[in-house]
Amino acid sequence: MKLTVQVKLLPTPVQAAALEETLHACNQAATWVSQVAFEKDIKRNFALREHTYGQVKDRWGLGAQAAQHVIKKTCDAYTTLRANLTAGNLGRPSSKRYRRAVEKPIAFRLVGAQPYDDRMLSWQYTERTVSIWTLSGRIKQVAFTAAPNIWPAWPYTARASPTCCTATACGS
Repeated sequence: MKLTVQVKLLPTPVQAAALEETLHACNQAATWVSQVAFEKDIKRNFALREHTYGQVKDRWGLGAQAAQHVIKKTCDAYTTLRANLTAGNLGRPSSKRYRRAVEKPIAFRLVGAQPYDDRMLSWQYTERTVSIWTLSGRIKQVAFTAAPNIWPAWPYTARASPTCCTATACGS
């Protein structure tokens, strides 16, 4: 059974600073990966990984899993852009909106969502805390809350599904 749950993290100020630093680094890296993808016209995950993975880890200090998620997030953004262009959601190719979308690389907001998976976080359901990977190392006992109606079903899920963390969800 897969359960999707929206949670709000309730970090201490020190935890919030570490989460925000990590979020900013991931989105700066994603913007750089997007520039590489745009310049080299490489939008597929594995091909783009060959050109960017090592530098993303070294320049921003990201762990292996975070670097993979940054590259995948960038590829997904270009896939979404292509789908919107094909569907005509940005107008005709001659329109100003369409041209603006295709003439420059995608840029990611510093506080944009970043995917996490169960290798980067772990849930302690009974304590209502989570352990999360950050640039500063793994931070433990980050409190979280969720709607009361999800608590009965939550402990029965085998694994956490990929989760996104944004600055607002992280309490910033």
